[in-house]
Amino acid sequence: REQVMGVFRSLIFLLSFRLLHVAKGSTVWLNKNGYEDLVVAINPQVPEDANIILNVMNMIKNASNYLFEMTKHRFFFKSVKIIIPKTWKKNINYSRLKTESYDKADVIIADPYIKHGDDPYTLQYGGCKEKGRYIHFTPNFLLNDKLANVYGEKGRVFVHEWAHYRWGVFDEYSSDMPFYVSRNSKAASVEATSCPAGVAGIPVFQDCSGDKCEPRSCRYDGQLYEKGCMFIPDIRQNIPCSVMYLQYVLSVVEFCDKNTHNSEAPNMQNKMCNHKSTWEVIMESDDFRNSTVVNASAPPSETTFRLLQTQDRAVALVLDVSGSMSMHDRIRHLRSAAEAFLLHIIEIGSWVAIVTFDSDASEKAPLQQITDDAARQRLVQCLPVIASGKTNICAGIRKGLKLIADKMNTTYGSEIVLLTDGEDSGIATCLDLVKQSGAKIHTIALGPLAAKELEEFSTLTGGLKLYAVDGAVHNKLTMTFSAITSGSGDISEQSIQLESKELLVQHSGWMNTTVPVDKTVGNDTFFSVAWSLSQPFFFLRDPKGKEHGSSDFTIDNSNPNTARLSISGTAEVGDWQFSIKNLHTATQAISVTATSRAAYSDVPPVNIAAHMNRANRAFNPVVVYAEVSQGFLPVLGATVIATIEKDGAAAVTLELLDNGAGADTMKNDGIYSRYFTSLQGTGRYSLKVNAHGRNTTTRLSLKRNRALSLLGYRENGKIYMNAPRPKFADKEIKVKLGSFSRISTSSLVVNTGGDSAPIYPPCKVTDLHAHIENKTIVLSWTAPGGDLDNGKADHYIIKSSGNLLDLRNHFDHATSVNSSNLIPKEAGREESFKIKLENVIIKNDTVIYFAIRAVDDTNLISEVSNIAQTTWFVPPKASVPLEYDGNNEGADSTVIVAIVAVCVTVVCTIVSSTLCVLQKRKGRVDFETMQ
Repeated sequence: REQVMGVFRSLIFLLSFRLLHVAKGSTVWLNKNGYEDLVVAINPQVPEDANIILNVMNMIKNASNYLFEMTKHRFFFKSVKIIIPKTWKKNINYSRLKTESYDKADVIIADPYIKHGDDPYTLQYGGCKEKGRYIHFTPNFLLNDKLANVYGEKGRVFVHEWAHYRWGVFDEYSSDMPFYVSRNSKAASVEATSCPAGVAGIPVFQDCSGDKCEPRSCRYDGQLYEKGCMFIPDIRQNIPCSVMYLQYVLSVVEFCDKNTHNSEAPNMQNKMCNHKSTWEVIMESDDFRNSTVVNASAPPSETTFRLLQTQDRAVALVLDVSGSMSMHDRIRHLRSAAEAFLLHIIEIGSWVAIVTFDSDASEKAPLQQITDDAARQRLVQCLPVIASGKTNICAGIRKGLKLIADKMNTTYGSEIVLLTDGEDSGIATCLDLVKQSGAKIHTIALGPLAAKELEEFSTLTGGLKLYAVDGAVHNKLTMTFSAITSGSGDISEQSIQLESKELLVQHSGWMNTTVPVDKTVGNDTFFSVAWSLSQPFFFLRDPKGKEHGSSDFTIDNSNPNTARLSISGTAEVGDWQFSIKNLHTATQAISVTATSRAAYSDVPPVNIAAHMNRANRAFNPVVVYAEVSQGFLPVLGATVIATIEKDGAAAVTLELLDNGAGADTMKNDGIYSRYFTSLQGTGRYSLKVNAHGRNTTTRLSLKRNRALSLLGYRENGKIYMNAPRPKFADKEIKVKLGSFSRISTSSLVVNTGGDSAPIYPPCKVTDLHAHIENKTIVLSWTAPGGDLDNGKADHYIIKSSGNLLDLRNHFDHATSVNSSNLIPKEAGREESFKIKLENVIIKNDTVIYFAIRAVDDTNLISEVSNIAQTTWFVPPKASVPLEYDGNNEGADSTVIVAIVAVCVTVVCTIVSSTLCVLQKRKGRVDFETMQ
């Protein structure tokens, strides 16, 4: 067996070499400096327009040349696949998909949820060096050539987003803090947040009345420039960098490197990457290590394109019915979960076959199309009820692929849902068949003894890796099946899980559950109740008070422990209330499940996508993520609860946060995150995430990590302003979604390397801020935990310095701030600490930097925090008013404004992950601390 498994693992390594990063979805791989198999997918809701395809091709061709130049003759785009939606006309030039899909694409082309939201952006969950989820462009961005005046040439924008996506770098501008006080020169000065420092340009404020705007010079308001002041760069610069700031300037052909990087700027690159330049981060990537400089002035080859079109979904259920499936009621739970999948989850129009396997495989239902409810019921009647025999996984896979090929004449683009609870030493024998099939295999491991190699099928084909623990009822396995929705991108067709709850209810005890149906869902809504021992008394009350009793539910003779109710038409918006009483003489498990679909084809439903992965940072901790969104807009203010389970271990519950602290990269981006520190050894972990919002106005916000739009530019002394952005564009959008609830599931295989329970230090503080009140410096931050962002730390070490990089690089040698009286709070709570300046004369232009580290009760120490800056700075007195002449075509005008000088204290936070020290006076400055 060990020899067979050794051969199997070797084959997996060789065959999956070209599928690196597929766990995240991307199949891009680097082949002799050229990126191969980049996937661009067009959303099914996008109207057919051949120019979208042509413009994508031109954009990436141009981007290939720019990327080659901007990476100093190292990288280019070699081959690209473009996925055409099924809704577009068929074309003989379109090939059939294999394992590619919209939901795993590197680049998505889709309309935004709001008008004029054409900002290109990259969705990034993780930190520095961690790959993004996808790049998003709108059809209008690709079709409207006028937007080149706003964002720059499309190929340049693509390179900007590719750097986010592939190498995990961040923007070098800041919408929140466009200016800061710099000490790069001898005297302090207000500079634009940029990389490199000293970009030529001018601060401008737009006075707008209706649609008419008049630019004027910015005024000081006591803290830098007034709110709304923007930096207008010169269109002609004498600098060659940086791509992550001024991608639209033609002279920009480089990333900021160690020599040109502006480490002071309060931007995301400095915050996330510890003040490293983007080029330094790129140089540390696997891509850089696996490439060499190409001795040529242009890429060695032009980008090639293949056009692929989505087809009808074809799925074979390949289900284990070996003897071990009779244990723990697995065969009964399998039937119930597969029944829910066939009746309520898989999309209408899909093709489905059913195969069972023990020591051999049997056809239970040939591939047939789901055209109506009767077709669904016919498939349900073919589900297995008896388990016996041994386990032959490859026999099941071969039979499933054969049934698909018999009907479709190919297995390209098809799917296999492979469920097993046992081991099979012959898995390696069908590995090559799977690879050649062009089919995607989703694996479901049931229970603790499923083959350890099972997930390699998913790794090889880009399928889902799912896991369900044994339970008293089937809802956990049903939840797992619910994750297997179409990857076409048409979310209006997909099943959405509203609720999945299981409780142990004592004799005569009640289980009361509220399931909110919000206005974005309601079609094909169904509710189910399941029990482990005997049928309870129950009823369901709709939002108008109508009661649905047990007689209104359907109980199938072949599945007597589950009652189902389908709501005709569109379900009533509001709270649906379950009341369930256990009539059995003993305690029993009772579960409630609810699913629905979008209420409207043109209004995206609120959605949640959850997953776990091991972060590419110190200690490789497991991070739980949940993205809550409506369309492509983040939903803010939701309550998000994660439950992680492993066979033989107690379930762990975590509240995920969108607070920009701990595991959460960015505040208010709709991605809720938390470290999972309760690992119980090597094995599979299942994840269930529930997001809900109560009857309040739900806030939506725009995406971050966007390409900087050109608000205007200065050329030959004249200012030319672009049309102002829509008023909502940089603000939150408030939408009344009502109460909503969503469930998402995922899983992760963890190898702890023999360490059954890893020990973690406190997480790094990433949101340290400093400001001055009279003669007191106030530091504030979000408390880390004792174990990353869980629990609480034992104490803090606070340091200060007059030099930012000294504080980052030599934290331990910096000046200490006495914080012995500061007792850390629980993780996630706000901390505040005051430093009183006693008998200290501080000169104008003085800058003091602060940083912090947290220590736990075993003396494990966190990484150094971001660096916060306090500055004593008097802005310059007003100079002679400046005059600008605009042209007749733009929104330019003469600007004559007096700038009133104000003596101010400027405080800005320089985000980074580093160290800190205080300005010395005669060797030391003493501080009196206040609580």
